[in-house]
Amino acid sequence: MTKTTTRLAPSPTGALHLGNLRTFLANYLLARQRGWKVLMRVEDIDGPRIKPGAAEEMLAELRWLGLDWSEPAVWQSRRMGQYESALARLAAMGAAYPCACSRKDALTASGAPHAEDGAQVYPGTCRGVYASAADASAAAGRPAAWRVKVTPEAITVADRFAGPRQFDLARTCGDFVVYRGEGLPAYQLAVVVDDAEAGVDAIVRGEDLLESAARQIHLRRLLGLAPEPAYWHLPLVVGPDGHRLAKRHGDTRLATYRQAGATPQRVLGLLAAWSGAIDRPREISMEDLLGRFDLDRMPRAPVVFIDADDRFLRGR
Repeated sequence: MTKTTTRLAPSPTGALHLGNLRTFLANYLLARQRGWKVLMRVEDIDGPRIKPGAAEEMLAELRWLGLDWSEPAVWQSRRMGQYESALARLAAMGAAYPCACSRKDALTASGAPHAEDGAQVYPGTCRGVYASAADASAAAGRPAAWRVKVTPEAITVADRFAGPRQFDLARTCGDFVVYRGEGLPAYQLAVVVDDAEAGVDAIVRGEDLLESAARQIHLRRLLGLAPEPAYWHLPLVVGPDGHRLAKRHGDTRLATYRQAGATPQRVLGLLAAWSGAIDRPREISMEDLLGRFDLDRMPRAPVVFIDADDRFLRGR
């Protein structure tokens, strides 16, 4: 029987902070408890946003915290051929088309619809317009992007934590970019190709990526990549303002707390409390946490980072 496989997939566009650490830890604990294979993938294709040395630092910090993985890390930046092949397949079947729109063009297109949450929906301005990427590039005066076609139908994400969710991509995003003008694959295409090739069939990540799951299911179906993985989308860690933990909430980088003297056991203790494994923050070992972690006790609402959490990590 094939072993269930999951992946940890940090993106080195910044440092590890407490919010994404909790998701990585929950993924790792669930995998250890259920005997899954754990892979590491470095998602380093976000162009100029990638910070030099950030990926190596992230891997070192995850190991410092006690996480490990089965095989050497896979780097997306070294897999461009696989992404180009996937794009070629989509284009050959007529499922993807070149787009001359800039980001601003897409946002200001006349009559561009909005999703229910206010997000802009691409109105299909370039669908069926250009015979080739060269034609689109000539019209734009810059390299063209590629978009995949979507259809007005419900895609169900059978999430095992958040519950089943339905998304109509024609209403939530419209035809979406799978290859950027600078010649880099978009997140959605890259992760679909990587997960399918690695046999990843269990994906644990933040609930902000639920709609992304619908996009990825759409791409998998177009490319004939079956079966679809199982998903667990977990609530985020947010600041007191209710927004996802970010720089505006202060310096919540793991590196900062390490420099302040926090031990792995202390960091695990806060993350354990945020995950419902213990009733309040206290130092805890990874092995102890493995015996206590229960996904059914994971809070269903976002966790709020407060000053007391910062003081705990700093030993105050």
